Amino acid sequence: MVETEVKIRVDNIDSLKDKILDLDARIEKERHYEENTLFDCPSQSLFKKRQALRLRITGQKAFLTFKGPPEKSRKFKIRKEYETEVRNGKQLRKILKSLGFIPVFNYQKYRTVFRRKNLKICLDETAIGTFMELEGERNKIVKFTDALGISKKEFIKLDYIQLIKKETGENSKGSKNLKS
Repeated sequence: MVETEVKIRVDNIDSLKDKILDLDARIEKERHYEENTLFDCPSQSLFKKRQALRLRITGQKAFLTFKGPPEKSRKFKIRKEYETEVRNGKQLRKILKSLGFIPVFNYQKYRTVFRRKNLKICLDETAIGTFMELEGERNKIVKFTDALGISKKEFIKLDYIQLIKKETGENSKGSKNLKS
């Protein structure tokens, strides 16, 4: 599957929630905690190819995601993404380590998920601020942000790892914990 998304920095999450609901979106998943760990080979071969292997733990569920390199786009982050739910995140972590993968980055967030037809809208509370992430067709993202009064100039193509590293001045491996 090809994922098309953007992030937008949010100043007032409560006001934005109201606006999202006013635009006929519905809450798909209430606010929940997520632990995200990126794995790579010791040689950082995935990072060098601009690919990612992520293990996301949320409650009792775990998801393994592979993300391909981003395609060229001025305003949107577009990349192939394959994801599957895994029954046992702890066992999967052991399998990945046994295969030679090592955890290279870890971050947490609180996420609330909304849906408006085929548009997925996430409000993410991270250690570096709050963001709205929109995932869907480009024209649906643009129409929705226009309805919210948000300009394309506010679109962020970076992923959370890039944003965290940029915010903290970190160059390579590391972890940023959510405080709250």
